Amino acid sequence: MKITSVELEKRCRDPRDFPRFPLPEIAFAGRSNVGKSSLINTLLTRKRLVGVSATPGKTRSIDFFRINGRFRFVDLPGYGYAKVPQGVREAWKELIEAYLIDRETLVSVVWILDIRRDLTELDRMLHDWLRAYSVSYIPVCTKADKMSQRDRAKRKEALRRSLGGEAEPVLFSARTGLGKDPLWKRVRSAMSRPA
Repeated sequence: MKITSVELEKRCRDPRDFPRFPLPEIAFAGRSNVGKSSLINTLLTRKRLVGVSATPGKTRSIDFFRINGRFRFVDLPGYGYAKVPQGVREAWKELIEAYLIDRETLVSVVWILDIRRDLTELDRMLHDWLRAYSVSYIPVCTKADKMSQRDRAKRKEALRRSLGGEAEPVLFSARTGLGKDPLWKRVRSAMSRPA
């Protein structure tokens, strides 16, 4: 997809601040430090649009990016980082749930997983939650360049099986660009489905 314009439309810490103008939205969710920011930057061919940090728990708001004036990417705070205060974690949880449950313009969630790591309890909880609320999702395995082709094929198949075969994971590398085109294809398909 050709990206002609990207703007940070809004940074929200309260559901009442979410953008009101209706555009299709693709949300990005994953554990802290899973490569979410690098993935978004790679898809949008921007180097520093979304801040990349070695410090987990950096994103504390829901950030709305307007793309080509036609749709939004929505960067959700990473989950599972233990070193933020309990009150902050609870606020994140409430903010994310308010977005995922009530946002009528949400068309799909790009669920980001590190291919080198097994699913955590929080990953499984998010998966079960997305299924329970019938939220469309696209599983993406980041950092695929850090494994051999054979090993990543095995991990991809293991993940597909653990998801009950319901969704084919996309292998992705921000460093090499692996998976960028297949992921865009899935995103475009999600946006073209009727609401």
